[in-house]
Amino acid sequence: MRISLPASLLSLAPLVVTLLTGCQTASYYGQAVHGHLQIVHRQQPIAELLQKPGTPEPLKAKLRLILSLREFAAHELRLPVNGHYLSFADLGRSNVVWNVTATPEFSMIAKDWWYPVVGRLSYRGYFVEREARRHAAELAAQGFDVDVGGVQAYSTLGWFRDPVLNTFIHEPETELAELLFHELAHQRLFVSGDTDFNEAFAEAVGEEGTRRWLLAKHGEAGVREYEAHLRRKADFTRLVTGAHDQLAALFLAVGTGEKSPREVASLPGEETAGLHVRKQAILDQLRRDYETLRATWGGRTDYQRWFRRPLNNARLNDVDAYYRLVPAFHRLLQEQGSDLQAFYREVEALGKLDKAERHRRLQR
Repeated sequence: MRISLPASLLSLAPLVVTLLTGCQTASYYGQAVHGHLQIVHRQQPIAELLQKPGTPEPLKAKLRLILSLREFAAHELRLPVNGHYLSFADLGRSNVVWNVTATPEFSMIAKDWWYPVVGRLSYRGYFVEREARRHAAELAAQGFDVDVGGVQAYSTLGWFRDPVLNTFIHEPETELAELLFHELAHQRLFVSGDTDFNEAFAEAVGEEGTRRWLLAKHGEAGVREYEAHLRRKADFTRLVTGAHDQLAALFLAVGTGEKSPREVASLPGEETAGLHVRKQAILDQLRRDYETLRATWGGRTDYQRWFRRPLNNARLNDVDAYYRLVPAFHRLLQEQGSDLQAFYREVEALGKLDKAERHRRLQR
């Protein structure tokens, strides 16, 4: 399971880099321009690759699957495929981009960054891993909990024709379907400055689309296995969001929930030491709760890799942002009688609301 921002949207800000000033800003957008151009230059039409004798047969099979998923997305899910995923690019690395997320050590309010066109987002994307880790180290030195997550795909929201990448083409059919439908959902709807809403909507569309794909191609048996996977994902999400909420309540109770790292640094040492202990107790309990949960999964280890890495506020926020609102979108679809067109209209109406009201209605 790809938890570290599995299908992130990279900022479109490279398009307006010339409007910006400042060495650090220019450097950041410069790497984004270079990284995107690298993808453009390496694209090859899928139709040509399928005709080439030298194209490996396993790759051809995956490319044919992509074309089938595109058709299904367009005709059955009413997603705007346009010219997306008709070319393939091999980047020679395992991730297309690495996202940096950050949250103060004693707060659950994620740091965000402002980008032209797309507004404020709670992550910073880098095409070179060492640059992402360098920025994460700078934020950690300022008192933030940080996370660096590899990203397999991202959407350019229709500004460019998104290609198939080597970073995700060899995923199993189910994960490939979910990823592709997720990214195409971003083409259908994107609300500026609301990461949680955008990602949960796309995740819900990805899950529903994959259910329908599996039912159409493999019947009830294929759907049952996927449904079991989704139940494990929901169990995991409840654990993580529960720990997230406990930490948020703790930090608000002691008065650090809305403080910046600089403000926290001025607190007495004994006060922050006590907070460290209480915070760590919640994180340790999360690990124990996961082990208890995993014991009920019949040997499944879906989230072992996620738990092998150190836990902190940023990592919990990553999961919270992607998955907390997903059940609300599924319920909204059910209320529309599973009619996707009606569902999209309802979501578009939510997207026009004030952010606080939008989230209030979904959480209700």
